Amino acid sequence: MADDHPVHHPSAMRNRGPILEALQELLPDGTAVGDALEIASGTGAHVEVFGAGLPAITWQPSEYLPGAAAGADRALAVIDAHGCERLPNVRPAVALDASLPWEQWPAVVQEREGRFVLVFISNVFHISPWAVTLGTVAGAGRALLKGGMLVTYGPYKLDGQCTTESNARFDASLRQRDPEWGYRDVAEVAEEAAKHGLKLLTRREMPANNFLLQFVKE
Repeated sequence: MADDHPVHHPSAMRNRGPILEALQELLPDGTAVGDALEIASGTGAHVEVFGAGLPAITWQPSEYLPGAAAGADRALAVIDAHGCERLPNVRPAVALDASLPWEQWPAVVQEREGRFVLVFISNVFHISPWAVTLGTVAGAGRALLKGGMLVTYGPYKLDGQCTTESNARFDASLRQRDPEWGYRDVAEVAEEAAKHGLKLLTRREMPANNFLLQFVKE
């Protein structure tokens, strides 16, 4: 599959390969069978390679779509063009606001409560209100089966500090743009996740000063 698709953001094109490799290590082929939920699928850049690279998983893409219905339909159609229209193990994308309580998540997600082997989200926590992080870990706690994983990818603070000067500058610019945005501290996310039965198991360094966090449902 070509890596220069014009619809996808360049950062998604760069990180999806390393993320897929990490997921393949966490979900070895032939041993992980079940449902996976991707929160904030964007244009479908990740799910189109995740679906192909992890064919034993059935993927449910989703996206935050606060606008008019017509615009939402177009956004979901873009994801589907890279997902369910190409791959048999990808379901049609749905609108999902992760800041909302579980009871307001899409019915197709709620009906599989406690059956997901994976919930995945990337590059969202630092460009959204803290409520999105809280809602994501709470929702993952409901969605995942015992032993299932919440995997998050993106930039984080460690012990209250950004890991590089460039990250510190970007974090400051985000907070100037919106006081509710900014890098989250790994320890704070782990503390909230633990309230929903999710234990931080691994923190993996990724390219471009990002981290991949693996939480496991106990």
